Amino acid sequence: MGGTLRDLVRRFHGTGRLGAIVLRPDRLKDAVSVQEARAEPGLGLIGDHRSLRLRQSDAQRHRELSLIQAEHLSLLGVWTGQAPIAPERLRRNLVISGINIAAMHSPFREERFVWRIGGSVRIEITGPCPPCSRMEDELGEGGYAALRGHGGATARIVVGGVLRVGDTVNLDVESTVG
Repeated sequence: MGGTLRDLVRRFHGTGRLGAIVLRPDRLKDAVSVQEARAEPGLGLIGDHRSLRLRQSDAQRHRELSLIQAEHLSLLGVWTGQAPIAPERLRRNLVISGINIAAMHSPFREERFVWRIGGSVRIEITGPCPPCSRMEDELGEGGYAALRGHGGATARIVVGGVLRVGDTVNLDVESTVG
């Protein structure tokens, strides 16, 4: 099959799936799972505490969403001596399965990947989402270390719309940054 590195980084085995949507109504309150949510550029997910403030610059918009790999929930449970970790405990907005989240970001500075979730929402991965110090309290001793390198990714919303649990996740466009 082969190809250039540019070809290889765009080639994904299958379709991803949105397994959970998590909202954090308040910064220090428990997160909740919902079956659907509206994603809005500049705001994030409506109902999440981060949506209360409009963000306009690229620097402010880099973290409109946070994503975590569904397949890592079991690993995190093993590494913290627990059952698979419930997504609400990690406080990431979207739980994605079937696609490697780390590979959803183009390694080439002049190129970006835009991902379609469901029928209308488009997102761009902006970087890794490192754990916060609250993970030690939430997951117990070693919780912060367990999440290092497995904290998921941050993203900005390119096109808004409604997200629903079960939506597919596919590479939509590869565009050259001008």
